[in-house]
Amino acid sequence: MFLTGEGPLEMDATQTTASETLARRTSPPRRGEARPFFWENILALVGVHAGAVVAVAYALDGRAAPQSIALGAAWFALCMLSTTAGYHRLFAHRSYKASAGLRMFYLLFGAASGQGPILVWASDHRTHHVRTDTDDDPHNIRRGFWWAHVGWLLYRSPPPDLRNVRDLREDRWVLAQRRFYVPLLVGMGFGLPTLIAASWGDPVGGLLMAGFLRLAVQYQATFCINSVAHRFGRRPYSKASSARDSALAAILTFGEGYHNYHHRFPADYRNGVRAHHFDPTKWWIWTAWKAGLASNLRRVPTHVIRRVREENQAEGETPEPRAGS
Repeated sequence: MFLTGEGPLEMDATQTTASETLARRTSPPRRGEARPFFWENILALVGVHAGAVVAVAYALDGRAAPQSIALGAAWFALCMLSTTAGYHRLFAHRSYKASAGLRMFYLLFGAASGQGPILVWASDHRTHHVRTDTDDDPHNIRRGFWWAHVGWLLYRSPPPDLRNVRDLREDRWVLAQRRFYVPLLVGMGFGLPTLIAASWGDPVGGLLMAGFLRLAVQYQATFCINSVAHRFGRRPYSKASSARDSALAAILTFGEGYHNYHHRFPADYRNGVRAHHFDPTKWWIWTAWKAGLASNLRRVPTHVIRRVREENQAEGETPEPRAGS
């Protein structure tokens, strides 16, 4: 059953979901605090990137069918949209509502993205927004570029505090995804593309192109939001945090790189707010609304955005955050 309703809704500049205000420390270790390595994560990351190297060699050797390469590109797009439009803008920020079918799509291909269950991902992300640039920020850029990019994933943390995702804990499909996350990851991320590619006689190519290589590229693109978009770029909307607008990061991540705007207005369904901004996720959500698959798209009024931008420019620049500061 599809959701129906109004189109984009204008919202107050400071509006966030109620659960976002309840964010708590989810687990990032403080400086100097000893934590054991998270060997499962380390082995998974090494394995995925090793498989990606094999995939490149397989393709350069001419053994990958063109259909398998195309499948890899298509799987990348579907998984990225499930992360950006699903995990991020729908589940973490509630910037719009989605039909049951669209939500199921996000649940399945989001699992294939290998970034954990929605419940935990959204909890970490809400904490990141509330505690940006502090020791409570899971991927605090002040601990260094490497830490923000991937280092934070290499250490084991205490069980996450899920009090800031009470809304998602009431969603039976979100809970089911968490319960069956590993089978969904293996099946959607590796099994299904292998079976599809078997139909044209290249199951290995499907596994390598749409499985390992796709996931490695998706990992690196996604990691850039926590690192590149918090170190390089402009801060036209707020200098209160390290979040920056990075056109490069936006290209790599389907529009997620306009991070300074996003941190200032987290509940807006758009990250690239200007017409020329490259934000395929915004276009996807808007198209879903037109097709009757999404509703209640939330956006900040233009005059509020203009005022905030002008006030921010008048404040002048602030010192850069540095590792160890």
